[in-house]
Amino acid sequence: MIKDRIKQLIQDRTVHDGLTETGIAGVRLFRATQAIPCVPAVYEPSVVAIVCGSKEAVLDGHRYIYDNSHYLCCPMSMPVKAGTPAASVSNPLYGVFISLNQRVMTELVLEMENVGGAMGPEKDALRAQGIRLAEWDAAFADALLRLLQLGANPTDTAVLGDARLRELYYAILQGGAGPFARRAFGAGNAIARSIAHVSSHLDAPISIDDMATRAGMSRAAFHRKFKQVTTMAPIQFVKSMRLNNAAMKMAGGMTVNEAAIGVGYASPSQFSREFKRMYGQSPRQWSDGHRVVIEGV
Repeated sequence: MIKDRIKQLIQDRTVHDGLTETGIAGVRLFRATQAIPCVPAVYEPSVVAIVCGSKEAVLDGHRYIYDNSHYLCCPMSMPVKAGTPAASVSNPLYGVFISLNQRVMTELVLEMENVGGAMGPEKDALRAQGIRLAEWDAAFADALLRLLQLGANPTDTAVLGDARLRELYYAILQGGAGPFARRAFGAGNAIARSIAHVSSHLDAPISIDDMATRAGMSRAAFHRKFKQVTTMAPIQFVKSMRLNNAAMKMAGGMTVNEAAIGVGYASPSQFSREFKRMYGQSPRQWSDGHRVVIEGV
């Protein structure tokens, strides 16, 4: 089976837990042999495919558990909690993390729409915002295997990597998460562009009025559309993005003050209050208890 071949490739190339580079930009393998509870994280635009074991992600109270029957598609930056609570030495987790390149995905969506026309309304469009689980299909599995096979030869990787990654992107856009991803990367998705701006400017002042103006909407229309797409109100989303990023920075060894400043908090006391309200611990308590490697969560 194709999934067994993908699993063997990952086993052969990962010698430690966490992320392993493949030589293809944005494509990394990961392994986990110990349980990691769900911790704050930020998923950048990506697809995560599991071939052995299971992973868990929580977005605004909605829990997504996925294994080798479904892959996770997250086409916009999202503040989540994620972990590998079932991983162990006897039940290891193996998977692949694929970043979704904004430019290439947008080009593919536009080409698909030029050939096939604009998309109609997506069935059940309001049921799973921010994150979507999609069933592995033959096209996705085959494209992923062909991509990972390049890692055995640096020349093949350099010459064919971009083309095979593009092939995988196309399989994603044609698969179960396709309409969902196509809306996020389509030229008209103002919410996705607003989220991308927030994600790259967390250390700067961000107002809802500015976000609405950038999206070309009134404040009321933007608030309504933003919550429909992400499940969260804009102010809640920005706060979650900042606090999750800060938690990740502290887990990586950054001091509390450095983390607060790095995500746009000018007031340490405000940062501490909001952090404790969200996670139930002060930033210092949380930092002391979570100085662990969280790569790959």
